[in-house]
Amino acid sequence: MKNTREIDLTSSGAEISERAWQLSALAILLVGAFLRLVKLSLVPLHHDEGVNGNFLVTLVREGKYYYDPQNYHGPTLYYFSAIIPWIVRFFGGKAAGDTYGLTTFNIRLVTVLFGVATIWLALLLRRRIGEIGALSAAALIAISPGAVYLSRYFIHESLFVFFTLGIVVAALKYYDTGRSVYLILASISTALMVATKETWIMNGPVLLIALVTTSIYFRLRDKIDRKRAVDELSFRERLQTTIDRLGGPIQITTVALVAFAVFILVAVFFYSSFFTNYPKGVADALKTLNLWRQRTHEHEHPWYQYVYWLVLEEGVVMVLAGIGALIAVWRADNRLALFLSLWSFGLLAAYSLVGYKTPWISLNFIVPLALTSGYTLDVAFRKLREFQQARLLLIPAVLIVGFCGYQLYQLNFVHYDDDQLPYVYAHTKRQMLTMLDEIDRIAQKNGTGTDTGIAIVSPDYWPAPWYFRDYKKVGYYGSLVPTNEPIIIGSMAQEDQLKANYGDRYDRLNSGLDENGDYPLRPGVDLLLYVRRDVKR
Repeated sequence: MKNTREIDLTSSGAEISERAWQLSALAILLVGAFLRLVKLSLVPLHHDEGVNGNFLVTLVREGKYYYDPQNYHGPTLYYFSAIIPWIVRFFGGKAAGDTYGLTTFNIRLVTVLFGVATIWLALLLRRRIGEIGALSAAALIAISPGAVYLSRYFIHESLFVFFTLGIVVAALKYYDTGRSVYLILASISTALMVATKETWIMNGPVLLIALVTTSIYFRLRDKIDRKRAVDELSFRERLQTTIDRLGGPIQITTVALVAFAVFILVAVFFYSSFFTNYPKGVADALKTLNLWRQRTHEHEHPWYQYVYWLVLEEGVVMVLAGIGALIAVWRADNRLALFLSLWSFGLLAAYSLVGYKTPWISLNFIVPLALTSGYTLDVAFRKLREFQQARLLLIPAVLIVGFCGYQLYQLNFVHYDDDQLPYVYAHTKRQMLTMLDEIDRIAQKNGTGTDTGIAIVSPDYWPAPWYFRDYKKVGYYGSLVPTNEPIIIGSMAQEDQLKANYGDRYDRLNSGLDENGDYPLRPGVDLLLYVRRDVKR
């Protein structure tokens, strides 16, 4: 027996033709992919990207990676990112002078692919939030300034959000079809989420709380709107019908046990580095949770910081999602819509209560907020269609695309290293790439190439190790040391010491970037480049 208060979108009539749906979905995926792939190497690597790249270089070149709880984040990013370089290595190729295909484009390609795959997952919710709803949600993710910016980062968040949404989509597929394979996929996605980032300890419970709250709310609404006795009977009948449809208690229990076993196997598989670091890697994975809890004082911001960032860059989605949440609560005719509302705003509330805040975590909110916004637009479309005015939705659609497109362009391709923008957080300045080009030029002019010696005495230098990954004689000292290397990199804060220690043999290279001749690394950190006097410039 169906709950008559809940709309069945699968039988409410086609909103657009199947061909129009497929073409629209394909266009959204292509736009999302283009925005994430174009000029992918334009933005210099962030500090954290450089650290992740360092782990990847070791894994690809030496075949070594052991999970370290001090690194906090899980191993999936490195193993998935190693696939392309391993393929290049297998065929004995090189890409742009970087052995084994370890290029900035290639490592970011992995997070881009997961970002595009997240758009695809949104489209799979077509039966639940409507055709217009799914297309709208996918489009909002595709052109979201933050979703694009953070998908172009070589960090864990893009994978983490994909696996989180993957749990929801696979679980719904299992419920709708009764096919055991979807519950197994949900367990795999859960294991990969856990193996990606320690913040699963927040995302996982929020999903469960949203699910339970949705169920309780619908039961309460039924009791208010109908007689209690009738509701009790219908609930039991619906529950029994669902159990029978999924194969009965024995079948459900068997599949659940298999899914749980698969979850354990996949999680252990990654944390133990393919069982080469077992059981230490698994034990370290549990230690991470406590270590992360001790870090909550770092990157501390006020409780409203995420809301502030989202309003500045994702204001359209925030407004639409807020309206959608109110509609879902008031109408109580779409369980997924209410679940998405509770998931998105519940997760936002949970992370806001923690002092530790970084912009990339916003991707966790952007996706469910976009899905809730899709539901809002679907409701608007249906309501306008009743009055044969559905075309009126094109006006706000064009305005939304134009506004988001402008913000997206400014953030991703113009002011990508301007720390005045919300998602640009202690980011590497573009001038660092100019300094690296100068070093490459000097190395080539002197014929020493990657054998050129470089002494880095600045205490701040990340993501330099990634960019110097092919140089064989680079020392990262963090303070002044006796050296005779052709090139020395120091910081502006060390200027007097650099002159005193190296001024008789080295000249400071003035690039002409500005009147100070320094190379900004990130806000508050400026690098200086010294070249030995006998070296050709």
